[in-house]
Amino acid sequence: MEFHLDATFFAFVGLVLFLALVVYLKVPGMMARSLDDRADQIRNELAEAKRLREEAQHLLAEYQRKRKEAEAEAAHIVAAAEREAEMLTADAKKKTEEFVANRTALSEQKILQAEAEAMKAVRSAAVDLAIAAAETVLAKQADAKVQSELFGNAVSQVKTRLN
Repeated sequence: MEFHLDATFFAFVGLVLFLALVVYLKVPGMMARSLDDRADQIRNELAEAKRLREEAQHLLAEYQRKRKEAEAEAAHIVAAAEREAEMLTADAKKKTEEFVANRTALSEQKILQAEAEAMKAVRSAAVDLAIAAAETVLAKQADAKVQSELFGNAVSQVKTRLN
């Protein structure tokens, strides 16, 4: 057998030397370690992504619960405000009715008082007129003796009323 030193032989020798150099420099171990590190990194990233996803779902559920609670509280606040508005409206209506009733009663009382004062003024005017007429009639018909007796009677009546 004869060895030929042709290009194929040198390519084979180069390949063997390259593989020996690769094994000597521990390239397969470095590659395996690099791949293992990359796999660990990917595994860690996946675990972190899973943890973040679970945390996001938890936060989403919590925010949805809080939103529902806030909506329920808002509904309670609106209902309470409506009830309070109804109460205030009823109270205002009641107070208005009371005010109108009081003003009506006061007006009626003033009217009655004005009527009483008018009646008193009419009576006073009638009494004054009757007194004036009586004076005129008595002055024309009564003599001095009758006038003296009437004056005495009037003075005695005034004294008894004042005492």
